[in-house]
Amino acid sequence: MFAVEIRRAVNYTATMTWKEVANRLNGFTIGPFGAQWSPKPTDAEVARRVLRFLEDRRVLYNDYAWEEPGHCIESVLEIRRFLTGEITALKEESDLLVPLRIMRAACRKFLDAMQCDGGRRVHLHHGHESFGFYSALGEFRGAIGPQIALMAVQYKVDVESELARTLPLEDRE
Repeated sequence: MFAVEIRRAVNYTATMTWKEVANRLNGFTIGPFGAQWSPKPTDAEVARRVLRFLEDRRVLYNDYAWEEPGHCIESVLEIRRFLTGEITALKEESDLLVPLRIMRAACRKFLDAMQCDGGRRVHLHHGHESFGFYSALGEFRGAIGPQIALMAVQYKVDVESELARTLPLEDRE
């Protein structure tokens, strides 16, 4: 006797690829022997989860004048931790590894720019420090936006209007 357990009900009106079916299986039994495992999430599930997480990160889209450096640093730290968790949950052949690693590297670069002599810049004064903060923030947003666009298109995930501010501008002639 062969039994297959399926995590969720299968939608019979849509065609599923064999990889999607395999990702839904969590075990099988043949006679007295059985095996259980926890399948890794699909790339589409991870992309959706990442974009939903980023929708609530004001550091990506708030007006520059509203940004408090200390809060931005904490938010970028949270983004980096979240991305690391998602990266470690992905399969090695995942197409999402590259965009998620690019975003995580942008987090590290922003955080590196915010360190000054071992301490964080948390107060803006008009001058060199404010220029460095706004420059690093703009570069951070500029690195994240194209990756958001790539994931949204590749995995057919809608992007909230606030997060859409990070997307690359339309090229008009």
